[in-house]
Amino acid sequence: MIDQAAFPWPRKVGLLGVGVSVTHCEEAAATIVEAARRGVPAIVTCQPVHGIVLGSSDASLRKKMNAFDMMAPDGQPVRWAINLLHRTGLRDRVRGADLTFSLCRRAAAAGVPVYLYGSAPEVLAAFRAGLQSQHPGLQVAGAESPPFRPLTPEEDQQTVERINASGAGILLVGLGCPKQDLFAYEHRQRIRPVQVCVGAVFDFHAGHKRMAPPWMQRHGLEWLFRLCQEPRRLWRRYLIFNTVFLAKLTVALLRHALLGIPEPQPAK
Repeated sequence: MIDQAAFPWPRKVGLLGVGVSVTHCEEAAATIVEAARRGVPAIVTCQPVHGIVLGSSDASLRKKMNAFDMMAPDGQPVRWAINLLHRTGLRDRVRGADLTFSLCRRAAAAGVPVYLYGSAPEVLAAFRAGLQSQHPGLQVAGAESPPFRPLTPEEDQQTVERINASGAGILLVGLGCPKQDLFAYEHRQRIRPVQVCVGAVFDFHAGHKRMAPPWMQRHGLEWLFRLCQEPRRLWRRYLIFNTVFLAKLTVALLRHALLGIPEPQPAK
């Protein structure tokens, strides 16, 4: 095992006070698998506009988010924003579903077991079956659907013990944002596998939710597709949070262009 702080994670740049990793899907997946192979505990997440706005508006949450070893840009608007502010030159975002697929492919080849944590039992079962069908040789060390309530201290300790005893190198956490990020942060010193927060990926890969067509994904319209699918649940997230993101980004761009004030680097 090597020093966690010495592991070469992708560099971060500041976006509205939140540190976003300058990385692409294959690099992110390769880095996570290498950390797991070396036994380096870490916490990783993919943040879309919704997560960036939450972090920019809440100092406590922002501090926790900036403690993540990798925060990949999930969503074209996030990628566009860091390209505009920092000229990072990223050609694509790191979508949670794509990262999961690449991770599982690489984990199967490297012999790194994965553990699945989140979603409803029927979704979890379908997700597990789908992963093992798509990635022959993938070792799923365990899978569990937590209750839809806070765990008791005893339940929490038992969960940690099961995950650590499973031999998994990667823990895929699908609890939704920001619940999954808070889970990873709070367990960063106790869970040994690399924790990767993947949001609704369990539902997508299990076939319980439809993914946007590729052309909508390329043009940053995945949010519109999902809004049409679940308007009651997602209208606030997309209509309000997207507007706030655009307003804050505009201020940051004007501050940089007119006053020469760069976007500050994220502070842990």
